[in-house]
Amino acid sequence: MRTASINGKRYVLVIVDDYSRYTWVHFLKSKDEAPEVIIKFLKRITVLLQSPVIIIRTDNSTEFKNQMLKEYFDTVGISHQMSSVRTPD
Repeated sequence: MRTASINGKRYVLVIVDDYSRYTWVHFLKSKDEAPEVIIKFLKRITVLLQSPVIIIRTDNSTEFKNQMLKEYFDTVGISHQMSSVRTPD
């Protein structure tokens, strides 16, 4: 059994900018939160940096392979790349 944090978060979503290596960390109660957190993050970072996100690279986990993210990426023109299993970034 995994231990939750004080506020009930069990999962960590780590986002790394490939160019600057700047890293953001989001704590999630469940993996189902990942698509909403990613979309919210992308909208916020696009406004903040005044530059569109062009490519997203994730592993092949099911939380990244879903219709919600696919539709969003298609709508805003983001290319979604998925790494191979056991591939270090």
